[in-house]
Amino acid sequence: MPDGPAPAGGASGRAGRGHDGSGDGVSEERFVEGVRLSNPDKILYPEQGITKSDLADYYVAVADRILPHVALRPITMVRCPTGQGKKCFYQRHAGSGVPEQLGEVTVPGFDEPYLYVRDLPGLIAMVQMGVLEMHPWAVTVAHPDRADRIIFDLDPDEGLGFAEVIAAAIEVRERLSALGLTSFVKTTGGKGLHVVVPIEPTAEWREVKRFAKGVSAEMAADAPERYLTKISKAERAGRIFIDYLRNDPTSTAVAPYSTRSRLGAPVAMPLTWDQVRDGLDPCAYTIATVPGLIAAQAADPWAGMLEVRQRLPDQPRA
Repeated sequence: MPDGPAPAGGASGRAGRGHDGSGDGVSEERFVEGVRLSNPDKILYPEQGITKSDLADYYVAVADRILPHVALRPITMVRCPTGQGKKCFYQRHAGSGVPEQLGEVTVPGFDEPYLYVRDLPGLIAMVQMGVLEMHPWAVTVAHPDRADRIIFDLDPDEGLGFAEVIAAAIEVRERLSALGLTSFVKTTGGKGLHVVVPIEPTAEWREVKRFAKGVSAEMAADAPERYLTKISKAERAGRIFIDYLRNDPTSTAVAPYSTRSRLGAPVAMPLTWDQVRDGLDPCAYTIATVPGLIAAQAADPWAGMLEVRQRLPDQPRA
């Protein structure tokens, strides 16, 4: 797949070099969507020379695509203040230095409130925090105790090629379709694929997890040489781990269009099912290429996700 152009500043604009935007000296701050970026020239991806400012431009470029899938959802952030390849840490709760652009929501059964994003300024605020990965929950702040997405994470053994992952994703889709469920797919910014099923937020978590486990267990039973549902690395040789454990309270999956804290500055990219075929290269989706690829698309591959109305079926159950 051809590369697209690098992200541009667009409507957010660079504040320029120096305090007056004159182009002299080193950039000390920049305002994007009303959010102050300190040290916008800080390198976050050394291999590509991608700066904090570049990352903000990227999220401005993809805002219309990512926000429907991250806004108003509890979120787990992977913060890497000194850049990719250096010390990173997870954050879910408010603490010192959390900007006002992020909200907080209380989730039943948990003591501390969780953070969430409301809008584009919230995305930019996370850039200011050094967030390189966004992992939303499969719930909204309106229904924090009811999942509205089922996630099948296809995680292959290191020795497997991507063609096997593609075949697994197609099989998951076919099994779900036989149960009357519409599903969507994305790359993960890594070596796997996620198959995502939107559902109305009516089922309890244990029902959602039981359903996901049932589908996964059936695949593993039918083809034990290809699939397994145990997390053990030792047992994974030559097989694909179907991770249904994403379907638990506080478990998350990387957001579509989120960057990853990995070499190459990869992005988790939503796809059409027609794209899930031989020749698919997940490495083609990066901070530099994705805005151009989006601009060239006739339609958003996940546009229909928010319109699907379906409920958890009664089977299979493990």
